[in-house]
Amino acid sequence: MTGDLAWKVAEAIRHAEQRRERLVLLAGPASRSKTAALEETAEQTDAPLINVNLELSRRLIDLASFQRPLQVRRLLGEAIAETGSNVVLLDRLELLFDPSLRQDPLRLLKDLSRQRTLVAAWSGLADRRHILYAEPGHPEYRRHEIEDTSVVTFKGVAG
Repeated sequence: MTGDLAWKVAEAIRHAEQRRERLVLLAGPASRSKTAALEETAEQTDAPLINVNLELSRRLIDLASFQRPLQVRRLLGEAIAETGSNVVLLDRLELLFDPSLRQDPLRLLKDLSRQRTLVAAWSGLADRRHILYAEPGHPEYRRHEIEDTSVVTFKGVAG
């Protein structure tokens, strides 16, 4: 199953490269499957894989809490740019949804995807028009319309 998912991601990357915002979302329930698919895609394409939670935490830790929301975009952009790659895979995005950082994760990813193709593992559900993150009522809940964004969906198995 992971091989099929990695193939779908590779196809979505090819199509995304022709758009202004070159973002591909790999959407599905929280599971190891998205990470495995990104790891396989990284091997097949030589695209770097960034653990966003880890990388962004390292860069934010020395900042005062009031400075962090103002620096997220710049710091994540730097981490992506430092790879030197035209395609970058992003896994473990949960920190972007932290209410204390006051970010719009989808807008942030779209903005950063104007410079290079980004493939981001999105733990949530998607249909033809919307992508969700978390459950309604949860502080991190998000519901976005998906326009001009490639979404690769799958039904993963928790684990």
